[in-house]
Amino acid sequence: MKDLLKLKSSLSEEIENILNAQIKVEAHSSALYLSMSAWCEDQGLDNAAKFFAKQSDEERQHMLKLFHYISSRGGKPISPEITNIPSEFESFRGVFEQTLEQEMFVTEQFNKIADTCVKAKDYVTFNFLQWFLEEQVEEEYVARRILELFDVIGEEGTGRWEIDRHLVKVSFDGE
Repeated sequence: MKDLLKLKSSLSEEIENILNAQIKVEAHSSALYLSMSAWCEDQGLDNAAKFFAKQSDEERQHMLKLFHYISSRGGKPISPEITNIPSEFESFRGVFEQTLEQEMFVTEQFNKIADTCVKAKDYVTFNFLQWFLEEQVEEEYVARRILELFDVIGEEGTGRWEIDRHLVKVSFDGE
């Protein structure tokens, strides 16, 4: 009779590997948003700085949620090394364009993971991923709404500070 406690994991190696890769994506997003927060603060854009600090915290929580899931399934989560995080950004609008690109990339990664889970018939992990997929809808929505502020208000004159002022409402509408 097999000793079930000695079985490595109820996750396949493939699923464990892609979840660990996603942990790195989430950690990268967290570090990127923290850097954006520092840049915005340096620019005097206090609401944007708070927005990105909160985003950084959320991404870290997403990373930990994946980390604990792997562990709870008997797998080995890996704490990733994060490098190449920029500390300077081209423009205020640019940080939000990069945010939308990052969130679209994350959505694409979660869709690939979900597809892999279906093909592997790992419906437990597929079900676990639903929360992340729904979260990505909100993340992309908020980034798009903020970018719309740049189109409506413009950055000229006091536009940057008007956009910064309006961030509070847009970034908390979806909550």
